[in-house]
Amino acid sequence: MLGLSAEVRIDMKENRALREQLAKIQDWGDAHANFDAAVRDFPKSLRGRRPKGLPWSAWELIEHIRLAHTDILEFSTDSKYRERKWPEDYWPKRIAPPSDAAWQKSIRAIRRDQTAFAKLARNPKIDLFAPIPHGSGQTYMREVLLASVHLSYHVGQIVAVRRLLGCWPPK
Repeated sequence: MLGLSAEVRIDMKENRALREQLAKIQDWGDAHANFDAAVRDFPKSLRGRRPKGLPWSAWELIEHIRLAHTDILEFSTDSKYRERKWPEDYWPKRIAPPSDAAWQKSIRAIRRDQTAFAKLARNPKIDLFAPIPHGSGQTYMREVLLASVHLSYHVGQIVAVRRLLGCWPPK
């Protein structure tokens, strides 16, 4: 966890700056495409297509992000959290979205979770370095970072899918 322990204490100004950076990384696009750019104007006919040589479609990646982020957020905020089964509970059963509404709903859910992670990071009542009470040593900061790194990783894959399908960059 970045070599930081619960004993680390930072002053209020540094604390606010750290929290703001953790909130902002939920949707950074400074050095690469962010989530919104990766899904913008994605052709409906290509959302469920797996490009040659890749094992997933854009839909599978988007649904995986949604499922995983919901899990990470629930773990971070719900003392009654129940662990899911890997990998079956983290990947969709279908390679294509059942409808445009399902595609849009999944995207909205990811954005909602990004906002929730940013809110968690900014909450001064939460000690970011504290272990999550029902966890096994994970801290709140670890979970916020995990969500942002996970999203960034899969955004790169969505861009690769789009490139191979010939629909990148978005119009």
